[in-house]
Formats: sequence, C-alpha cells, structure tokens
Amino acid sequence: RSTIVALGGFAPLVLALALAPSMVARGELTAGAALGALVYLATTLQPALRGLAATASTVVLRLLVALRRLAETTAPPEGRPATESPAGLGLAVRELTFRWGAAPEPVVRGLNLDLRPGEHLAVVGPSGIGKSTLAGLLTGLLAPHHGEVRLGGVRAGELADRPRHLVLVPQQAYLFAGTLRENLSLFHPEAADRRLAAAAEAVGAAPLLARLGGLDAELGPGAEGVSAGEAQLLALARAYASPAGVVVLDEATSTLDPAAEVHAERAFAARGGTLIVIAHRLSSAVRAHRVLLMDGQETLLGRHEELLAASPRYAEMMRAWLPERSRLEAS
Repeated sequence: RSTIVALGGFAPLVLALALAPSMVARGELTAGAALGALVYLATTLQPALRGLAATASTVVLRLLVALRRLAETTAPPEGRPATESPAGLGLAVRELTFRWGAAPEPVVRGLNLDLRPGEHLAVVGPSGIGKSTLAGLLTGLLAPHHGEVRLGGVRAGELADRPRHLVLVPQQAYLFAGTLRENLSLFHPEAADRRLAAAAEAVGAAPLLARLGGLDAELGPGAEGVSAGEAQLLALARAYASPAGVVVLDEATSTLDPAAEVHAERAFAARGGTLIVIAHRLSSAVRAHRVLLMDGQETLLGRHEELLAASPRYAEMMRAWLPERSRLEAS
C-alpha cells in the first residue's frame, strides 16, 4: 500500500515540482496551470490513491484469509480413473450407504437395487428424505461411504465419458451463455441439428425453440428471457438428445404443468434405455414399472399396486394425492 501511494501520489507531485519552474520560464505552462496541477495532485489524486490502496488491501487480505481456511479444511480430491466403458446398461446397487459429514444417521442406508435395461423406476418419499442424494450417488456425482453403484459392471464414478452413458437432469436446470445448439448438444457435441430438433419435439420444447429463434438463437448470461419451466424443457431436450442409456430426472419437471410433465416422462420412457424419476408428483409413481419408497428407516421397492398393499405410508401418500389428481383431471 505504501509503495502504491508513494509511486502513484508522491512521484507525480515531485516530478511536477521539478518541471514546472522551467516550463513556466519557457512559456510552455502558465503559473496558474502549474499551480492547478500541483493542487490537483496534492488534494485529489493522493487521497483517491490512499482510499483505493486501503480498500484493495482489505479485500486482498480477506481473500487470503478465506483461501488459507479453505486450504486447511479441504483436501485435494483423489484422482479417480475414468477410462472404463460399461459392458451394458444394467444398473446394480449394492449395500449403498451415504451420510452427510459426521451425521450419525445415514441418508441412504444399505440400499440394494437392480435395474434392467429399459426399466422405468420412480423414487418417492417426503421432502428432505434423501431422494436427490440418491440421484447423485446413482450418477457418480457423490461417492458412497459404503457399497457401490455399477453400470454395466463399471463403478458410476469411474465411467469414461460419463454423459455418453449416464445423464442427470437436476431440478435447477443449468443453461449457459451461447446458442441453443451449444446448450442442447452439451452431452453430444457432434449431434446433428436434426437430432437436436427431434429431441426438442419429443419433450415438448419445439414451440419454445421456434419462439426463441431456432438453434442459432443466442442465450445471454443467466438464460435471460427464459422462464424456469422453459429452462427445464431445454434441459430435458439436452438429456434426450444425449446418447446416454441411463437418464435420471431429479424433479426435473417440477415447474412444468402436469400435462407437460406427463408428455416429457412418456417421451423418455419411449426413448429406450433406463429411466429413473425422482418424483415431484405421485403420478410419476403410477406410470413407472417399479417404485422405490424412501421414508427414513423404511425403504421399499415394488410395483405401485404392491406398495399400496404392503406400505401404509405409501397408501397414505396416495390418498393425500387423490384430491389433487381429481382437481388436475377436472381442469
């Protein structure tokens, strides 16, 4: 800070004091101009530099403190091999257990699950029970504390070129600044325009694509001009256009109306491959081949009709949802 003030504030003042007399004597500078320059340097430039230096030093100091604390508490991630390709699309979950931090109770405990290629699974349960955590574990974005998730015999976290095999669409759809083509082809960069347009048509995003100006349309930072529901439609089209054989929708239709949600889910079910839906509405459970109920200590897996008969909790959830279903059907 002292160096900045000395060089930026005092050096120009000393230089002006040294040069001003000779310049005034030669007529290159009037005495008033010389005095004005000196007053400006002494009363305006120096205080501004001092304020800038003080602010900058405070910000830099806070940044250094924050970085030091992060370095003390965060270990660099271990390198994981990502060179294996799955032998198929079968998803196998064995004794999967995960807890956040040092919490005594796992969010997911000893889960075993086998999904055949082409199967449609719905995951239901109360909010905060760990459904999104399960989505992260199934896609390899979270490392389990115990157990494993394998796709075609390969651990989910060790898949080479993961988006070509397994894709997650989260509730908060991410769009970046660029063309719609670049956004939709994120998981399949070499995809032809025909494939991208077909994906948009399949999930119900074709009218949105036309309104925005087609694949060449530019999206600004933060996807300005696009609503949350429209962002979800574009994210669904991106996943549909990918070559991934396993798609996980983590409440990815939460801001869509029920009709648009049904349309999108049916499109993915007809797309082929394995579909896992973290259900926003219980209608997703009715459409699925099997349902995974997460309810704290109780985790049940079965068909919709089987869970209705075997789980009072599931039956209660369905009874609570029936009035909403009737209202939506009436509207």
